[in-house]
Amino acid sequence: MVLKDVDAGQSCVVEHMELPPQMERRLEALGMTRESVITVLNRKGKGIMIIKLRGTRFALGYNMTKNITVREVR
Repeated sequence: MVLKDVDAGQSCVVEHMELPPQMERRLEALGMTRESVITVLNRKGKGIMIIKLRGTRFALGYNMTKNITVREVR
């Protein structure tokens, strides 16, 4: 599933990112790598969300969340 489909309060694990190289490198520098756990704190509108990643909150837009593949935490 893609990150934009995750509900608020759920946690998921990053599997793959299909973003422009510069954006992908920036997210990786912030700690969003494969197998990192993301918690969706809030959803605003169409795919816009606030996430918690490694103890830090980030806001991601629709163009980012629709291109990040995740799986549920088990």
